Amino acid sequence: MLKKFFTAVGEYIILLGKSLQKPQKMRVFWKLFMREINDLGVNSFGLVIFTSIFVGAVVAIQMFNNFDASSFPIPPAFVGYATKAVLILEFAPTIISLILAGKVGSYIASSIGTMRVSEQIDALDIMGVNSPNFLIFPKIIACMIFNPLLIAISIVFGIGGGYIAGLLTGNWTPNDYITGIQMYMPNLFIYYAFTKTTVFAFIIATVPSYFGYNVKGGSLEVGRASTQAVVWTMVFIIISELILTQLILS
Repeated sequence: MLKKFFTAVGEYIILLGKSLQKPQKMRVFWKLFMREINDLGVNSFGLVIFTSIFVGAVVAIQMFNNFDASSFPIPPAFVGYATKAVLILEFAPTIISLILAGKVGSYIASSIGTMRVSEQIDALDIMGVNSPNFLIFPKIIACMIFNPLLIAISIVFGIGGGYIAGLLTGNWTPNDYITGIQMYMPNLFIYYAFTKTTVFAFIIATVPSYFGYNVKGGSLEVGRASTQAVVWTMVFIIISELILTQLILS
């Protein structure tokens, strides 16, 4: 089992080495890049916004309940501040990245895996095309550029979800919530959030690509590879979050 794991790690690193090279034709690369921006990023807008609004509302309500149950009086404005802090530090970068790992990761693994079992990748190799660079590199760049934008949008709509929750429940006033949002927050928190997001984006693009590229068999194996890709992508996201938290916030 351990030998199989280290073999897979070696294959992953070799595949990355082939992928992270200068494209053979920049015009073809930009065409593929724009397509990946649409497939991996733009098509995720609706899911990210919907999830963020409800997550922001839930976080704000939980913060209010915790403050209300406290034996010490806590100003209502801290509901806004706490919601903003939790969304920036944890919920937006991590939860949204895990959701994207399921949606985007399965798409990447299945699309590349289908090309492998239908021998399209073999055809590219025969024509002298660097198939890992052709298939994977545009996905890496698209995810690393667009995912931080999705997380920024998630933070904004999450904070908006908390505002809406206040209007619907009446537990805190809009002015108190806005005052809390405007409270000072260290720039390190923003740096931490978007550093995590960039690392997660790299994992989301490369781990499913590895599983899809190395599919052996038929359509059944493509489905299994997609499942494995999502699971391992989530595992590596959680592990990398632990490491980055220790490195940046400690």
